[in-house]
Amino acid sequence: MADHDTRFAALLERAEGLLGRLEQHLPPAADTDWSAHAWRWRRGGGFGAQGRLEAVHRPHALTLDDLCCVDAQREEIDRNTRQFLAGAGANNVLLSGARGTGKSTLVKALFNTYRDKGLRLIEVDKDELVDLPHILAWIDGRDERFILYCDDLSFEAGEGSYKALKAALDGSIGAPPDNVLIYATSNRRHLLPEFQRENRDTRVIDSEIHHGESVEEKISLSDRFGLWLSFQPFSQGQYLSVCRHWLQRLGAAAVDGPDVERAALQWALRRGSRSGRTAYQFARDRAGRERLAQP
Repeated sequence: MADHDTRFAALLERAEGLLGRLEQHLPPAADTDWSAHAWRWRRGGGFGAQGRLEAVHRPHALTLDDLCCVDAQREEIDRNTRQFLAGAGANNVLLSGARGTGKSTLVKALFNTYRDKGLRLIEVDKDELVDLPHILAWIDGRDERFILYCDDLSFEAGEGSYKALKAALDGSIGAPPDNVLIYATSNRRHLLPEFQRENRDTRVIDSEIHHGESVEEKISLSDRFGLWLSFQPFSQGQYLSVCRHWLQRLGAAAVDGPDVERAALQWALRRGSRSGRTAYQFARDRAGRERLAQP
């Protein structure tokens, strides 16, 4: 009897594993609110559950004018997005570099700028990138133009989501839909951790640098993005410029002057960062204090 129970338990375990694998190949549920302009991808929970596009009815109200001190990057990605909307050649984009310098803000602002021209935004978390084949199949053939937005990407080699993104960018036997681009942000240039020991395999042959296999593997993912945009840390002057922009945008009484600059620099010193995010947080705090002090 005990042996029978053991075999039955093993059979149940195998059946559950099979159902779990089959779940990954199920299409998403057909309840997508296509009247929305932005969505988050949500994976299904439990056996037989299907992933879905969850509508975002209140996206961030950001505009391209809110991006300060990143003019070159803004012009490049704006041009690429306009080409995409026109049905012309356009590339997947990797925005990498210092934190808080406007990478994710730029993507959100582009969406707000062109949503009335058919641009749509789907946010996909890193752990859910394994569902990329289902997402692409779900939106293939629709009239809208979709940006799949992946924020703050960072992988360990061999992760399933890493492999899925690599195949979706340029590695699958099937061509991706014409109405989809992937815009990803990361603090890492190659999306993977890089170690000093890996540089020991680098060789110089006939004055050319040849990386070792481990480095080549890391480069291979970022290399599949056709457009790279790098973001550098802000200087003090750039930080103060962003502070003035947000103080004006948020309706602060004073947007310039020695007292404002001193307060902004002290705020950055406490935070250990002179980024655009820090500037926005300072302006929001100062404008809020002024409003609270009003009779």
